[in-house]
Amino acid sequence: MEEIEIVAATVEQAIEKAEAQLGLRREQFKVEVIREERAGVLGVGSRDAVIRVIPITTPEGACPEPVEGAVVEVAANVLDTLLELLGVTGRVEVLSDEIPLSFDITGEDLGILIGRRGQTLAALEYITKLIVTRRLEAWLPLSVDVAGYKKRRYDSLQRLAMYLAEQVKANRRAITMEPMPADERRIVHLALADNPDVTTHSIGEGESRKVVVVLR
Repeated sequence: MEEIEIVAATVEQAIEKAEAQLGLRREQFKVEVIREERAGVLGVGSRDAVIRVIPITTPEGACPEPVEGAVVEVAANVLDTLLELLGVTGRVEVLSDEIPLSFDITGEDLGILIGRRGQTLAALEYITKLIVTRRLEAWLPLSVDVAGYKKRRYDSLQRLAMYLAEQVKANRRAITMEPMPADERRIVHLALADNPDVTTHSIGEGESRKVVVVLR
């Protein structure tokens, strides 16, 4: 992957935008801040942040693009094995065989794989990545969904982000959302990245990190 430049309201938002665009975790690319954001006075003189993102090749080597069928099969087999160990009956479907790989598990009564606010699903995806990385001796970006949960959740978050933007604009008061994992916060940041009236940033630490929607 070649280096790219990302423009966003803040440096933090630009980094999260880069994660979503590249399908990489924060530790897998270097960030050079070309220009920091500036709030300005009453919106006058404000400017967006600009960063340069440089993907880091892992010591073991990066997976080629497009991904070979054998690599996709390894990831699918890992998911099948995890489902068997968990005693869950489900079918692993390949949604995308390009980086980042995308899988969806379909079947009946799969709520146990999702968990509260998708926490179990996040853990399943993380474990899958670790095992696949170990087997391939290379880090492979991939996404795991269960019965389309993520898509429905992301669509819902995008609609919520738009609604909150209108509320912030109308009431001229910031709104703090509930704590969300990094991938869901990115959805909100990206949904409002080009909004002329509001901007977003994250506050808090760990599982308590949440998005704040504020006037520009």
